[in-house]
Parts: sequence; C-alpha cells; structure tokens
Amino acid sequence: MQKPIIYQMLPRLWGNDKLRPKKNGTLAESGTGKFSDIDTATLDYLKWLGCSHIWFTGVLRHSTQASEDGCTPSHPQFVKGKAGSPYAICDYYDVNVYLADNPEDRMSEFESLINRTHEAGLKVIIDFVPNHVSRDYGKIIPTAGHPVLGAEDDKTVHWKAENDFYYYPGQQLVLPTPIPAGMEAYSEFPAMATGNNCFNPAPGINDWYETVKINYGDTHTSTWDKMWDIIDFWAAKGVDGFRCDMVELVPPEFFKWMIAKAKQKYPSLIFIAEVYKKELYAQYIRAIGFDYLYDKSGLYDTLRTVVDKCVNDNGMPVELWQSTTGITRNWQFLGDLQPYMLNFLENHDEQRFASDFFGGDAHKTFAPLYVSLFLNTAPFMIYFGEETGERGMDEEGFSGCDGRTTIFDWWSVGSVRRLRKLIASGAYKSTSVSALVKGGLKKEEAEIFLKFSTAVRFAAEDEAVRMGTTYDLCYCNMSSDGFDKNRHYAFLRDYEDHTLLIAANFSAHDAVMKLTIPEHAFEWMGIPITEDMHPGKVIEVTVPSMDGAVITLI
Repeated sequence: MQKPIIYQMLPRLWGNDKLRPKKNGTLAESGTGKFSDIDTATLDYLKWLGCSHIWFTGVLRHSTQASEDGCTPSHPQFVKGKAGSPYAICDYYDVNVYLADNPEDRMSEFESLINRTHEAGLKVIIDFVPNHVSRDYGKIIPTAGHPVLGAEDDKTVHWKAENDFYYYPGQQLVLPTPIPAGMEAYSEFPAMATGNNCFNPAPGINDWYETVKINYGDTHTSTWDKMWDIIDFWAAKGVDGFRCDMVELVPPEFFKWMIAKAKQKYPSLIFIAEVYKKELYAQYIRAIGFDYLYDKSGLYDTLRTVVDKCVNDNGMPVELWQSTTGITRNWQFLGDLQPYMLNFLENHDEQRFASDFFGGDAHKTFAPLYVSLFLNTAPFMIYFGEETGERGMDEEGFSGCDGRTTIFDWWSVGSVRRLRKLIASGAYKSTSVSALVKGGLKKEEAEIFLKFSTAVRFAAEDEAVRMGTTYDLCYCNMSSDGFDKNRHYAFLRDYEDHTLLIAANFSAHDAVMKLTIPEHAFEWMGIPITEDMHPGKVIEVTVPSMDGAVITLI
C-alpha cells in the first residue's frame, strides 16, 4: 500500500516559460502554460518523486478577462485579476480554452492528459466547487445535452426549493468594484446571492463577489441531480478523485447522497473535503463518507504557530499554544481519524513556507516537513515549486506581494521554470548539488530539492512510514536534559521488524537530543529487546536548528 502523496499543480502557471511576465498583464503579455506542457517527462518526474496523485487546479472553465486564443471574456467588473479565479466556474462541462494548443480540441487535449497521467502510474484529481459558480455561469456556450444551473429558475421569488439560486426580485446587483472605463456596469437583474453566504444584492469587496451561491433546497431537488451529473461527467472521462471546495457551506445530506451514488458507480473514486471546523471532522468521514479531509485547522496551524515562534523568537517563554506539545494534542484529538487527514505545508490558499510571511527561509522547512510527512500514514500534499523552496514573493498584480503564488493573474514562476528545465534534462535523479545546478536550478534551490525529494521518496517507499504505527516519544522525555518539550518533537514509526526514530528540532539552536524509549513502546510495537536496544537506553540524535533526522533503529 502506497502512502498517498498528492502533487497540486496549476497548469496555467506550471508550463508558462515567459521570462518577463507583466504585472497585471494580459494573457498575451504574460503567457500561460498548456495541457501539453504536462508531458511524459513531467509525469515521470512526479512518479519518481513518490507522488500517487496529481491535483490539476484550475482546469474547469472559469470566468476570465482573456479574449485571446478563443477565450470568451467575462465582464471585468466581477473577475478577480486578469486571469480570474479558478473557483468562479462558468461552465462545469468544459475546460479552459487557454490551456489548449488548439482551442477547438481543448476537451480531447485534456482527455489526453488524463490518459498520459494514468500511463505514468498516477491518478487525476480535479476540483468540485459545489457551493458556488461564476456570475455568468451558463452564458459561456454551455455544453449541449447537460442541464444548466438556473435555466428554469423562478426569479420572481427570493427562495424556492426548486430554484438553483437565490434571488432578490426587483433589485439590481450592485458590485463593489469600479466600472471599467468605456464600459457599462455589469448587469444582473434580479440580483443573486453571493457565494460566501452573502445574502445581499450589494456584496462587499471582501465577499466572493465574483460568484453566486447554489441553493440545495431543504431536501433532494433537481439541483442535487444536476450536481451529480457533473461528477458523473468527469468520472466517466477517467478523473479519479475530486477535491471538494468549502463543503461546510453545502448541506451535508447532499454529500452523503452524492458520495454514496458515486461510489456505487465508480468504487475507486476518492473525495477530499476542504473542512475547517475540527469538531465536524468525524461527521464528514464517518457519517458523510469523505475519504480525506484537509487538516488545516489541526496539524498545519499547529506547525505554523510553532515555526512562527521559533523564527521570531524574542527570548520570551514559549506559551502552551506555541509549543510542540500541540502536535501531541492534535493527534490525540484526531484519534483514529488520523489516516484520513490530508497533511500539507503549502497549497494555493496558504502562504509559501519560504515567504517573508511564514518561515522566511526554505532551509527551515524540514522540521515541520518531517512531522507532517512522517508522523502517520495520512496522505501528504506538495504544492508545485515547494520542492525547490519557491518563496511566493512576486507582486503579480491582483494578488500583490502576499507570500502566495497567484491564482488570479497571468504569471510565470521563475523557480518553476528552472524546475521544469531540470526535469527536461533528467538531472533531477542526481544526488549531487552541482549536477542539479547544471541541470537548471540555482544552488540554494538544488540544496532544498535534494533534501526535500529524498524525504518524499523515503516516505513513499519506506514500509514503516507507509503502513506502520506511531509512538509519540515526548511523554517519556519531558524531563530529559537533552529534550526541550516546547521546541523538540520525536516519535517512532514501526512496521513488523522495521523501526524508525524521527526527531524534529523547532528551536533556533542546534540540538543534541537525548531520548529514551519506554518499555511500553517495546511491548506495544513488538520491538525486540537487545543489548544494543532496550528500555531506558539514552539515544543521542544530533539535529540542526529547524531541521529533522531519521534514524533506522531496526
């Protein structure tokens, strides 16, 4: 059994080799990647890295200001950035025109990508955005033979169980954005409710004003069937899974029904839920049927808090909420839900680790990485460019310089261009920094890549990490002179006759951790007691600042 390792990629940015993209630039000025850029060499690299799935973010046709290459522009007043948000979908049965070499063949080109991915031994994940669609949904050449949301709605009432959307009869939509020079204001009459549960005909600038909220009624309606039809459409094309956006805004009864229906027809299909309320985790796994959930509010937030304390350590005592003991508290809260959590350090919503807003230095990523990647059998997600320490500090346009890689702008990411050059050269398999540099990376990128890729490949291959049990060593080492209970973290991973000791140092200082393994660990994991390995023996582990170590005990 392979530990699921998901690689999140925006095709628009992945394949864009434009050397000098323009801030707030158009598609023609700043360029875009294509489906064809995700070639066999790229897929072979991801397989080599240890990935099992690729999450292609932003492939479904969404609202954009682009008009080049067959793209139909949406009204710029509700499009965020020149490129637009991948989460403002305007046709659920189409893919983005700009991602195709030949716009007329865009669907067949995406189907070819699905086939290439499968041939490489990888599975395909795309987004399912059940809560909202773009304001111009259904107005951009809808796919024949499939239902169009809102086409048969009664717009004379605010709410009706049979309606797909919510309306404000007699009221015009008032957008919070200026009317572009030389254009008339975007017209929506009657106004519809906005995607973030903004039930107001005049959404604010911080609302998801580019979207409209879908109405699921108070029981099974035709809206449910329309949303199932979308899942069925893509699953039939070979899509292996769906990352479901903001599921807490959608009635759980719908997901329970839809997932059961999907699993009956496509048994191997997986569903990943974006959930933020930890108290709902058990419900979404056990009662509703999701395969995996984001553990953003759990492990990610815990690790981020601990990292922030270390990076910005002012000499003050570590508070409980800033301590590595939070890692223990998180897995205790999760219990047997741990294998269903999707762990990550980066994604499209979060700031890059190496940005000035998070860790500040990619070399400091390995303490949290070793915890997030190795702590349990849960899946792990890599955000494209993370493996070379992408900083996300470009000022692309709509996004500004916020530590994130833009999802709203036409852009080209320098570190990703260099990574793609490395992939094309085949030099990524080298264990030499100089060879990686020769293959296309900068020296610091090469150093990060070598260490990061080694860790991920180890997680994908090692039996104790893939299938083993975990034993937290922090309890029995709290009083050890060589163990800082607030800044150090250590645990065992064991499978049959193979045992690992993994230590992470979140301190600003190098450490020689002194760890003992209690008798209970030997008994519970079935670790044989020998002269060299026995309860009470002090094991010294040298771990540099913000780094980790993996030691094979057996």
